[in-house]
This record gives sequence, structure tokens and C-alpha cells, in this order.
Amino acid sequence: MGANFRSDNVAGIDPAILEAVARANAGPSLPYGNDAVTQRVEQRLAEVFETDVAVFPVATGTAANALCLAAAVPSWGAVYCHAESHILLDECNAPEFYTGGARLVPLAGAQGRLAPESLAATLAAAPTGVHHAQPAAVSITQLSESGTAYKPDHVAAIGQICRERCLVLHMDGSRFANALAGLNCSPADLTWRAGVDLLSFGATKNGAIAAEAIVVFRKDLAASLAYRRKRAGHLFSKMRFLSAQLEAYLDQDRWLDNARHANAQAKRLARGLGALSGVTVTQPVDGNEVFAEMPTRLVAAIEAEGFALEPWAPATGDKRLMRLVAAFDTDPKDVEALIAAANRRQAA
Repeated sequence: MGANFRSDNVAGIDPAILEAVARANAGPSLPYGNDAVTQRVEQRLAEVFETDVAVFPVATGTAANALCLAAAVPSWGAVYCHAESHILLDECNAPEFYTGGARLVPLAGAQGRLAPESLAATLAAAPTGVHHAQPAAVSITQLSESGTAYKPDHVAAIGQICRERCLVLHMDGSRFANALAGLNCSPADLTWRAGVDLLSFGATKNGAIAAEAIVVFRKDLAASLAYRRKRAGHLFSKMRFLSAQLEAYLDQDRWLDNARHANAQAKRLARGLGALSGVTVTQPVDGNEVFAEMPTRLVAAIEAEGFALEPWAPATGDKRLMRLVAAFDTDPKDVEALIAAANRRQAA
């Protein structure tokens, strides 16, 4: 039976994180984030990002994104994001709900990323007055929905536009570790030094059970988040079990080691599949996702051997765009087995 490459969400739990949760279960602890583990996580993230931060653990990326935007955007505001972004297409109107009705404005952009020039032009043409939603924030996704990374200078160009227009810059970092590992830069350079005000710091896709963190670089935006998190039902009584996951995730840079492993497996997949006749890897592999246009017969043959791939777009003629995602626990043997199956089936 082949392996499942449909998403990093199909992966299990990093054993070190599971062990940390078990350790946190030894004895009583103060509730609602007043425990020592949560305090250590905030201190550790301040070290990681080389600046003072406010940290709010939550259980899901949707909650992290929606609460970030709620803290940054009034109900009459507009959030500019890529047309393929998760907040627009995959969060069931949670950002609109938690912001009280703010509008998400989709923008085009090559390879899943916003172009600073296009963003600036769109904002310059945005209508003013009480009849229109007012620009309030920009949200970018790291990695993008096309698996591509925003480099620090790209983020900084968007950040400069936001500062000039007094807009908040939010980063949906569901695969932040994968982007960081691929770019080999510092967390600070990819976030607040480039103008990011709020980060949804992902861990679930990279080995956690259910743990994300809202990381706030602008302290004025943190003031309402404690109340918003409680109102949203994400202030966990036994917060230490979320924080224990994050602490183990960050310990000795496990988060980056996990991401490096996933990224390496994705690059191997891309090389192996891209060498096949009729297969085109359509996006740069900046992290742990591979987008490959493949003959539909080849897709069916690979799936017949038990491998699971994610259809990313409807078939066009005899080709179909597929997504393959590697995870922290992807076995290199499974990667080689898929490549071997693809070669074998193509030769048949």
C-alpha cells in the first residue's frame, strides 16, 4: 500500500511533542494560560524572533487567522489578500465573522504571491467615503497556496506599502517553518523587521497535535486579543497542553528540523516526477509542497498502486494538476517508492 501525499495534515504527531503533553499531565497546574509552560513559550518565542512579543496559543489556524484580523480590522474595513489565500477560500467566512463583517478583497498574483506594485496600485485606486469598505490590512500566506515563499525583501516591500498607508500587515504562517527552512533566513527578518505586525505561527502541520500561536509584534494590537480569544472560545482552561506542544516544537529547533526534512522529501519528489516525460512541476518548490501537471492516466496508475495525491484543479484534456505534500514524518522510502511506481507505470 502506498503512502499518503495529499497533505501534511494527514501526518501523525511528533513523538517528542506527544511526550511533552504526557509530561504536562503530571500534577496540577494553573489554568487559562497562567501556567509556567505557557510563560516559557512566550519567552522562547521572544528569543526566536529577537524582540518582545505577545503570544496567544490557540488550537487551530483558522482561529489564529480570524482573531489576528479581528484585532487589526474594524467591521467596516477591508483586508487585501491573494485570490487563492486560505482566509478567503478555506475558512468558511471565519475572518468575516470574527471581524464583524470586514471584507476580504482578493487580488491576483503570480505563483500565489501578492505583487507589491499591483497592491500599491489597487490601494491607490481604492474608493473613499462612507459608502465603501476602507483599507485596513493586508494578509499574506507563508508558504503561499502555491507552495512558494515570500522572501524577506518581498515581505518588506509589502510592509513598506502598509506603513505608508497605515495598514496592518498579517502573515498567515501555517507553513512558516517550511518557508523559513527553505529561505535559510532569520525569523525576525521574515516578519517584524520586514513590517509584519501579526503572525499566525503554525505548528499543527509540522508535528503538533493541535497547536498554533498568535504572535503579536505590535503591542497595541495585543490589547484586545485576550478578550477576543476568550469570546471566541479559544481560551483553554488547560492551556498547558497547547503550550506543551509549542514548547517541544521549539525546543532545540525541532520545528526547523522537521521542516527541513519535509522540504527535502518534497524536493526529491519534484526531481523524480519532473524527470518524467509529460510531467511538469508548475511552481518553485520553496517548501514541502509539489505542484505537478501529470497525464491523467499516470495519476490513475499511481493511485492504483495505493498512493494518495491531491487533485488541485479539474483535468484539462489528458492532464491534471496534482499537489503532493511531504511532512515531518514522510519516509524517504515512500518517496522513492512513488517515484519508482511512476517510472514503472509510465514505461508500461
